[in-house]
Amino acid sequence: MQTVWKGSISFGLVSIPVRLVAATEERDVSFRQVHAADGGRIRYKRVCDNGGHEVAYADIAKGYELPGGDIVVLTDEDLADLPIASSKVVEVQAFVPFEEIDPTALSRAYYAEPSADPKPYVLFRDALEKAGRVAIVKVALRNRERLAVLRSREGVLVVQTMLWPDEVRRPDFRFLDDRVSVRPQEMRMAESYIDAMAEEFEPDEFVDDYREALLEVVQAKVEGAEITKAPEPEAEEGKVVDLMEALRRSVAEAKKQRGEAAEAPAKRTAKKSAAKKPPAKKSAAKKSAAKRKSA
Repeated sequence: MQTVWKGSISFGLVSIPVRLVAATEERDVSFRQVHAADGGRIRYKRVCDNGGHEVAYADIAKGYELPGGDIVVLTDEDLADLPIASSKVVEVQAFVPFEEIDPTALSRAYYAEPSADPKPYVLFRDALEKAGRVAIVKVALRNRERLAVLRSREGVLVVQTMLWPDEVRRPDFRFLDDRVSVRPQEMRMAESYIDAMAEEFEPDEFVDDYREALLEVVQAKVEGAEITKAPEPEAEEGKVVDLMEALRRSVAEAKKQRGEAAEAPAKRTAKKSAAKKPPAKKSAAKKSAAKRKSA
């Protein structure tokens, strides 16, 4: 896996050399922009507004736009002099319970692999697990200092970047100020539906159906086969919904699906039990024979 950052974790006076690699990868089907008539690739040129001339990538700099519209040009040298203490060190700021962190703020995850003696790495990992806490850290990735969570997952330390507090929007919706009344029987029915669908989370059971269908379309185009159009869902706009009836049907459907899923394993278990159990007549015959011998 490609290294995206090299440095060390600062654990008090202990320095733990590590390298970071991406812990996730997007599996979306990517497309190229092409000319519909002949499939030719569409290319874009970097053109300057002042004069309309094309600009080489090496001549492009970063510009910060002021409120009045003026541009302040910043070079790589300007940015290199910024005092980012976390450019080579993962700086621990605090240790907190993971459940106190809002998942909305979590972003990309990176595995931290020890690049030297693993003993301090293992010590830090085990100490985090024993304390039941995660570390809030600062780390500079791609010339930008980021807030992150440092936690243990399956024996590996994970650095997961976070949004800064002022980057998470506060929900501001009108309905939050409305007094919406929910009847007790509606709440009980909703809770019944949740109970009927409750199970342990098994991520491998979930599949990206859209990606699978998209790849089938691509393969059909390659083979010149006919593409089957998926049925469109029925439009329910303007339809008045009886909430209690909808909940009852949802619960019944959930229980039905669960029953069908559990029926097959239950039948197999019953058959195995029946196969292991000895026939009753044979046991009775053995007991009668034993009595005759004793007589």
